[in-house]
Amino acid sequence: MRNILLLIFFMVGFVASAQVQTGKASFYADKFEGVPTASGEKYRHNKLTAAHKTLPFGTKVRVTNLANNASVEVVINDRGPFVEGRVIDLSKSAAEKLGFILDGLADVTIEVIDAGDGKKSDPFKTVDHVMVEDREFYDLNIARLNPKGFGVQIGSYQELVNLMRITDNLKNSFKKKVTVHVKVIRGVKYYGLILGDFPNRLKAEQFRLQLQSTYPDAFVVEYSRL
Repeated sequence: MRNILLLIFFMVGFVASAQVQTGKASFYADKFEGVPTASGEKYRHNKLTAAHKTLPFGTKVRVTNLANNASVEVVINDRGPFVEGRVIDLSKSAAEKLGFILDGLADVTIEVIDAGDGKKSDPFKTVDHVMVEDREFYDLNIARLNPKGFGVQIGSYQELVNLMRITDNLKNSFKKKVTVHVKVIRGVKYYGLILGDFPNRLKAEQFRLQLQSTYPDAFVVEYSRL
């Protein structure tokens, strides 16, 4: 009997721990106000909502800022963030409650407190640890380049599906040329996503500042030095 109770206790503890995630949180830029999310709902900065890569739409989670122990409860209604190292993208009002608007990013824990009613439609699934839709199509016009000038790198990625989805989002959001820099680091291939083809570093830096709230880790690159 004692062994059975210990097994039950272990299983309950395992399930509970599986519902807690730790990582970095970001928040939506103002330009996304009124834009439809992946669930179909329009983003509103004053609503307590968030984007997550895998949790079903309608899931309620408690997000806690590890720096100040502030917490907020949000409902998942979107997919993302599609930046390496980030686990959740919060509405601006949720980020304000957690107190990291000025910092841009925060180390947080995410705890599922209500799995929802399961009635929300969710067209996404996981394939090899990458979130994809059942049917995704992309137009690929690939050409090798010898770019000049400067650009702003917003991140590096390994998964091709993530690369295509993020590239599509960037082209639609910023209306800038997107360049992919293929590089191999310690035997692992990475794809650097670079926005823009600016004639000088000053113009590239001005654009980087525009991206700061959405991509705080973005940096200026000179194509000839890559």
